[in-house]
Amino acid sequence: MNKKDKKTLQGIKIRNFNYWMIVIACILYGFLIYETALISIKYRVMTAATQKYIACEKNAALVHDGSDELTEQVRLYAVTMKPEYMEAYFKEANVTRSRDKALEQMAEYQLEDGAYEALLEAHDSSNRLMEREIYSMRLISEAQGYETDLLPAEMQSIQLTEEDITSGRKDKIRKAQELVFDEGYQEAKSLIENHITQFLDSIIATTETNHVESAEALEQTLALQRIWISILFVMNIITFGIITMLVVRPLKIYIKCVKDNLMFETVGSYEFKYLALTYNNIYELNAANQAMLKKKAEYDTLTGVMNRGAFIQFARLQEQLPSALLLIDIDRFKEINDGYGHDTGDTALKKVARLLTTSFRASDTSARIGGDEFVVLMADICEDQKDVIQKKVEQMNEFLRHPSDGLPPMSLSVGVAFSNNGYNEELYKKADKALYFVKEHGRDGCCFFDEKMMDVRDSAI
Repeated sequence: MNKKDKKTLQGIKIRNFNYWMIVIACILYGFLIYETALISIKYRVMTAATQKYIACEKNAALVHDGSDELTEQVRLYAVTMKPEYMEAYFKEANVTRSRDKALEQMAEYQLEDGAYEALLEAHDSSNRLMEREIYSMRLISEAQGYETDLLPAEMQSIQLTEEDITSGRKDKIRKAQELVFDEGYQEAKSLIENHITQFLDSIIATTETNHVESAEALEQTLALQRIWISILFVMNIITFGIITMLVVRPLKIYIKCVKDNLMFETVGSYEFKYLALTYNNIYELNAANQAMLKKKAEYDTLTGVMNRGAFIQFARLQEQLPSALLLIDIDRFKEINDGYGHDTGDTALKKVARLLTTSFRASDTSARIGGDEFVVLMADICEDQKDVIQKKVEQMNEFLRHPSDGLPPMSLSVGVAFSNNGYNEELYKKADKALYFVKEHGRDGCCFFDEKMMDVRDSAI
């Protein structure tokens, strides 16, 4: 054999090549399985954090809604004196038990320091408020002449003061209504809301931290996994023709799914099916996270209510129902910023936003559309219900004029317009004209649009 032949024959032998390719492939499979296991672990961590947040948000809502349900029923009983509202009150307190069930469910989770305590404080504050509510109902029952033995046990245990026992029927009714409508009652409700907000803020902060850390770790793991898959793909094409259907075809499908932003099909070998399921789970989790981020983008970062752009989109998509639009300005807000500082101004904006959220129905939508400008869209309400809106505005202004939280006294100017077919730009213009009329006539009040105001300057949201 001459030197030329020997030179031609130099190179890698198939036997040795196959041997080393098999060894390397086994090693690569080991790395791939390891990375897949890491993804599964990190996914479970993210899933657990998300489920914990959802549970916390749900149970916080139960405490909030349970308290609001008690408030609604006791107020209806105080105003109408119909026994069915008293029965509904004690059904929520003793049968439905929304608040108690929320605490029982939260006790199963390992919450951060202060989070569970905040929710517990909200529950305790609600229980303390119940004493005031039950006293009010006892006064109404006494005024109506109901037999004590027929009242719920909680009401029977209430001992009226000597003054209340001897007072007349009208005085008992008046005091009962004051107990559930006065400033002290509203302050107690605000305290419950503050505790719930504190609870959610703590949970959100922890969840966001966990998601960011897990997402970064997942991205690194997925990057390494893509490297192993690419190498393994090349090696399998060269070494094993039979693996074409088990590896090459799934990889082509997965690449197309990545380009088209679709979920993976569960095809190929066990490892690739496992990979597809893991990716799909991460895909779905990422979609949920994107939805969460979208929600955050739709809300004002300072006050927590809907922002201008989101409100416009929301309002235009609502059913064409009879509606009322309230445009709200904080009177002389610039003086608050100039006299007390922007931090105090920000706190005042948050206070007004919370007040709007708690003062209106759950079906009503509030938003911040400017610096000190807010809007409330009330659905399924007619023009003959002006007195309801007027009373809400008066209550809010009374609350703002007598602050107990260190903030300066405030008042709101509110312009209201009605529509028979939902939100439109014309409705906004009418409400804006009414708001302008309020400002021109002393502020601190509410005005309803009238056709006589058509010569007032126009604006557009």
